[in-house]
Amino acid sequence: MESEQLYSRGYCRTGYSSYNSITSASSDEELLDSAGATMDFHTTEDDNLLDGDAASSPGSNYVMSNGGGVASSTTHLLDFLEEPIPGVGTYDDFHTIDWVREKCKDRERHRKINSKKKESSWEFSKSVYDAWSGWLVVTLTGLASGALAGLIDIAADWLNDLKEGVCLSAMWFNHEQCCWTSNETTFAERDKCPQWKSWAELILGQAEGPGSYIMNYFMYIYWALSFAFLAVLLVKVFAPYACGSGIPEIKTILSGFIIRGYLGKWTLLIKTITLVLAVASGLSLGKEGPLVHVACCCGNIFSYLFPKYSKNEAKKREVLSAASAAGVSVAFGAPIGGVLFSLEEVSYYFPLKTLWRSFFAALVAAFVLRSINPFGNSRLVLFYVEYHTPWYLFELLPFILLGVFGGLWGAFFIRANIAWCRRRKSTRFGKYPVLEVILVTAITAVVAFPNPYTRQNTSMLIKELFTDCGPLESSQLCQYRSQMNGSKAFNETPNRPSAPGVYAAMWQLCLALIFKVVITIFTFGLKVPSGLFIPSMAIGAIAGRIVGIAMEQLAYYHHDWFIFKEWCEVGADCITPGLYAMVGAAACLGGVTRMTVSLVVIVFELTGGLEYIVPLMAAVMTSKWVGDAFGRAGIYESHIRLNGYPFLDAKEEFTHTTLAREVMRPRRSDPPLAVLTQDDLSVEELQAVISETSYNGFPVIVSKESQRLVGFALRRDITIAIENARRKQEGIVLASRVYFTQHAPTLPADSPRPLKLRSILDMSPFTVTDHTPMEIVVDIFRKLGLRQCLVTHNGILLGIITKKNILEHLEELEQRAELPAPAGDHHKKGHPTSHGADGQPRPRHHHVQLVRSFTGRRSRLASPSPRQPPATAASDEEVRLLDDSEY
Repeated sequence: MESEQLYSRGYCRTGYSSYNSITSASSDEELLDSAGATMDFHTTEDDNLLDGDAASSPGSNYVMSNGGGVASSTTHLLDFLEEPIPGVGTYDDFHTIDWVREKCKDRERHRKINSKKKESSWEFSKSVYDAWSGWLVVTLTGLASGALAGLIDIAADWLNDLKEGVCLSAMWFNHEQCCWTSNETTFAERDKCPQWKSWAELILGQAEGPGSYIMNYFMYIYWALSFAFLAVLLVKVFAPYACGSGIPEIKTILSGFIIRGYLGKWTLLIKTITLVLAVASGLSLGKEGPLVHVACCCGNIFSYLFPKYSKNEAKKREVLSAASAAGVSVAFGAPIGGVLFSLEEVSYYFPLKTLWRSFFAALVAAFVLRSINPFGNSRLVLFYVEYHTPWYLFELLPFILLGVFGGLWGAFFIRANIAWCRRRKSTRFGKYPVLEVILVTAITAVVAFPNPYTRQNTSMLIKELFTDCGPLESSQLCQYRSQMNGSKAFNETPNRPSAPGVYAAMWQLCLALIFKVVITIFTFGLKVPSGLFIPSMAIGAIAGRIVGIAMEQLAYYHHDWFIFKEWCEVGADCITPGLYAMVGAAACLGGVTRMTVSLVVIVFELTGGLEYIVPLMAAVMTSKWVGDAFGRAGIYESHIRLNGYPFLDAKEEFTHTTLAREVMRPRRSDPPLAVLTQDDLSVEELQAVISETSYNGFPVIVSKESQRLVGFALRRDITIAIENARRKQEGIVLASRVYFTQHAPTLPADSPRPLKLRSILDMSPFTVTDHTPMEIVVDIFRKLGLRQCLVTHNGILLGIITKKNILEHLEELEQRAELPAPAGDHHKKGHPTSHGADGQPRPRHHHVQLVRSFTGRRSRLASPSPRQPPATAASDEEVRLLDDSEY
């Protein structure tokens, strides 16, 4: 209630108290409420700006103002909501949204609905519909996500088995389903039945021999290449945004970036089809990551059915957060893990009500997938396992070693994959995505077929590695020497010596591990839907199974060692190799993505037992610590940085002692800052500025003499307002005076009709003083999702800081930290770059110039950054950072 009162009164607070109100906010709702706590540098009556200078607190370190245009009784910052201009308040492609403004728009809409709901039953029903629209949209998203996930699972399994043969009795059955009703299968060869025919049997008429092996080999490669070629062709022609995992882009979109078409209906359709083809081709990729993209596409499409979300980009991102939770829910059969994944990994703004709706969306999606039962095992995932043997304290040591392996693998994979992707972008090889996909698929198919552990589907491989050996298992990994004790329970298998089949499987697993490690580096990033969860889990599961078998044999042959004597009796079932595979899978996935809590919960939901939480936590945390020693960024953050997306990671720490004036634009060597005056510009002059610059907004000052800040006007809003005025108002010509004040200026009698643009002016943009530490500025940008922040000194406009300026500054500091400091560097004495070698501040220069003198000149700020690659076609997945490269 207090924050609402401050909000409605336009209350102002100064200094660090404002910052503390932000950092101490207990929720995101309160955080945005604190945006109403502002310090204004002009008086309550805007017209008084012409009479004198507004007072400013020289003792305060910075000034904050609400940048969202909050409606109040004094400033009427949301006049355009009362008399809306079509298009004002919307965003262009590849632009960043204004979180505070979107939040204020939603509050204004909510007030209007509440004020009218008692007028009639129709208005009351509209208010009820508005209140329940959030639950409706997440329900539809969960239903669609679960249905599409079931369809993808069924189709991918069928196409994957199509590479090996076909079911004669029913073409739409995969290998396992084809043999369900057969009465001629044996226990040892349960996957062989007369109804299922391999390609060698159909073409050559023989099932054994060198000829049949070569024919099956050839058909395996043929189908793999066919599926991969069709997938990359569909992506390239119809939906370039359907390639990749999608999670880096989802994280960027949830942070407030606009990428039109990335969550559209064409992307959803093509991604669903090509995901099936890519998984069936046998490439080292998974469908779990792309399923998050598919679910977010569903959430985005359904949000357009409800004006509450279709007209507010910030509210739409609440739906996308819930959709990402539903995507992980159907990917792993882990509804709670999906909610935590959305909270920990992808979401930028996650209020409490989004947590509830994310949980509900994950529940609905999991229920639909369970109803479809795509795997025929009444489970949500193919590799669901249950263990009945407890773990022992000594086993924490190999579990931690698996965590070390996972962290090392994650660090190696991130660096190698980013280096390859960067090389792909900078060489001619990246211009031929179809050829690259065909080449990688051919190498994968040729090398994978001879090894049974790389030939089969990766999810089936993980299932086999997770499964514990028992009397019903016929895997080569379970070919131990038979020493069954008749007194033991049927489902218990004691530790036994390995037979030659286990040793052969160990060698094959080692070769499969090397192959998976190498080929995954070149596969992730291809122009086909490619997830990283399953390949990473497969690598960890292989390593874990090898360690588990080694520990099992060590306990059998050396049961008299002191580490085994206390808890492992002769013939007892002490070691569970499948558990080691599960721990290794979690460790490798954590090393690549740097997930912790959500990953442990996901794997816990896969096993269904609380007993193995501690081994999982130990391995995942060790993996994260080891990986962070080589770099704190995970694979998704690394790809965000590689693609140049404007994403401020909240996990990174800013510990440098720079000031806002050292980062702001313009610098000493830059052209002056382009600004607008509040009442002495013509339409022609204003249009000249817009056409000759590429900035996304312009600060508005009082006059050339005063240079005190009045507000901030967006380029898009100015253009739309001028076009709208020419259509609807008579007398608006090029010579018309443009004014941003409440009352029109005094004009000669023969002057054309003036154009009032006050309704599009943000009267309270966020501002800081030039002495504000950048640590605080970065924190404000992260927590409030700002697009830009103006820099002032005693109310005088000095410059501007955009999100891209902050990203460039952080990268510059990171590169500077990696280089040795030169001798005599003043940083050794603790002086900031704005101070001289003697520690005294350098003189300050004002770089503000009116638009009249700016006309015809182009700022270097409008040119691309040296680190930013030039914009390419949409098929190359490059995002042009139009909004953050300029102010």
